[in-house]
Amino acid sequence: MLKELADYAESHLTGSEPGFKSREIRWSAELTHDGRFLNVVPLGDGKRGQDLDRCPDMHNMNAGGRAHFLIESCQYATLLTKRDEEPDSKTIKRHAYYAKLLRQAASVVPTLVPLADFMSDPERVAKVRGALQTHKAKPTDWITWHIGAADPRDDQNVQHWWRDWRQTDISSAAKPGKGADRAGNPSPESTMRCLLTGKAIHPLSTHPKITGLSGVGGLAMGDVMVGFDKASFGSYGLDQSANAAMDEEAVQRYADGLNDLIRHHSRKLANTLVAHWYKDSIAPSDDLFALLMSMETDEQTDASAQAAVRRLLDAIHSGERTELGDNRYYALTLSGAAGRVMVRDWMEGRFEDLAGHIAAWFADLAIVARNGHALAQDPKFLAVCGALVRELKDLPAPTAATLWRVAVRGLQIPRSLMAQALARFRVEVIDKEQPAINHARMGLMRAYFVRLTPGGDASMTAYLNPDHPAAAYHCGRLLAVFANLQRAALGDVGAGVVQRYYAAFSQTPGLFLGRLSASARNHLAKLDPKLAWWFENQLAEVMVRLSDGAPRILDLEGQGLFALGYYQQLAALRAGNRTDATGSDSDVTKAPAQGEQP
Repeated sequence: MLKELADYAESHLTGSEPGFKSREIRWSAELTHDGRFLNVVPLGDGKRGQDLDRCPDMHNMNAGGRAHFLIESCQYATLLTKRDEEPDSKTIKRHAYYAKLLRQAASVVPTLVPLADFMSDPERVAKVRGALQTHKAKPTDWITWHIGAADPRDDQNVQHWWRDWRQTDISSAAKPGKGADRAGNPSPESTMRCLLTGKAIHPLSTHPKITGLSGVGGLAMGDVMVGFDKASFGSYGLDQSANAAMDEEAVQRYADGLNDLIRHHSRKLANTLVAHWYKDSIAPSDDLFALLMSMETDEQTDASAQAAVRRLLDAIHSGERTELGDNRYYALTLSGAAGRVMVRDWMEGRFEDLAGHIAAWFADLAIVARNGHALAQDPKFLAVCGALVRELKDLPAPTAATLWRVAVRGLQIPRSLMAQALARFRVEVIDKEQPAINHARMGLMRAYFVRLTPGGDASMTAYLNPDHPAAAYHCGRLLAVFANLQRAALGDVGAGVVQRYYAAFSQTPGLFLGRLSASARNHLAKLDPKLAWWFENQLAEVMVRLSDGAPRILDLEGQGLFALGYYQQLAALRAGNRTDATGSDSDVTKAPAQGEQP
């Protein structure tokens, strides 16, 4: 997994290099060529800052009052504090170090002289601090500088100075007997094999932090992917990250790769973050994960997700898109816990297999719309997740992760998820205050049965199947006809047959069929003869499917088939009602013309 992250950085991030990193920068302080302060410019879109690469980073070297070079937080660069409090000794010390480092760089790189002179004057620094306060900047926001409209961060001479200074500092900090000789080279006895490259290296003691997980349990300052900060985590007497030996360049690549994926190619799913990428870059319109999550591009707006995936799959099979068939996908599910990155799931495989699984996902979820006139729109993945709970915020992370793996890997839907969907559907149909029946929930229930049988269940169609072999399915159909018959005879009676009998009839249909049939005969007597004749035909057509009578007790699968039969019969009845083509949940109250199929 770490190797794939490092490979992603090597092929997609040209600026990945030890001593530099990408940062989210909120502010830019503008100076003239002679060092006069102009103003502070906000960066980003207002919700977050602008991602800038090649920011000098003093990883593992900024302890003891040190500050980062050139780009720092507003607190240490300008002494900005909360509520205009006096800066503490730590802040003052790091600010002084920041100004000192700029002065050292300016002695070699003349373009930095205006900034170094500016930072040596407390009154001019106070002007920047005042402008930041006016913009309501936070002390933790990062700030960069522009000198005469030029960004010193991009100056090759500035970058070269920082590389030399950093290498000199690392070498001077190394001591004989601590893994390096006096020249700063790793000693033979400290050399280990890098887990990512296989080369003989001197392992980095601590790794850079992974940022962007604060919304899923991580820390705002970042979390560690690889870390051994307690003796109990180590082995063979190794200290810190020597227990997972990697050199500085390999570590920088995997950290930069993961940070970039979190910022640009991730999606929150329950209390986790899913980051995905492909071995070879693809066009946004070919991004299968985006289609699965329904993150629409302009090309996909007018087409269903299933049709878009099917076109890609057909193009691969025909040889038109061979580059996609040879590609590979990677998906990483993450969260944070106590300062550590928690890897919840890792999946990789062929692009073609992923396309097949996602196409099957949408095909299996296909279900007739409530109005019965067409299939419901392909559901978003989060809509399917939300079909299992009352509100999406109640969705447990393990449930979302399970459903995600089912969709990506083409697996069977667990029985526990079917039980959750069925319980939510039961509440939905019994409580008249609930909104219209959820398409994604019905699609998930249908997908459960389609995937329950190897090769798929041909009888579990998206529309009503009058020839379905299961008696439980036809019991559900009967309830839908009973409900429409009652409404036609009595109008809206408040708690009707569905509200009163759905729970009992869906579990023990054999015990309640006689009672409901007797009520139906009473309702038929109240109807116009033509309408009564039509309903008698409907009841007879369904009853004939129960040749051995209604089952006495239904298990979970039986109750699921009952629910699908009820819903699909209801949709078919609505399709036959020419006065109700809007998809509302009103029942049929008007008989179709004689001989017309409802």
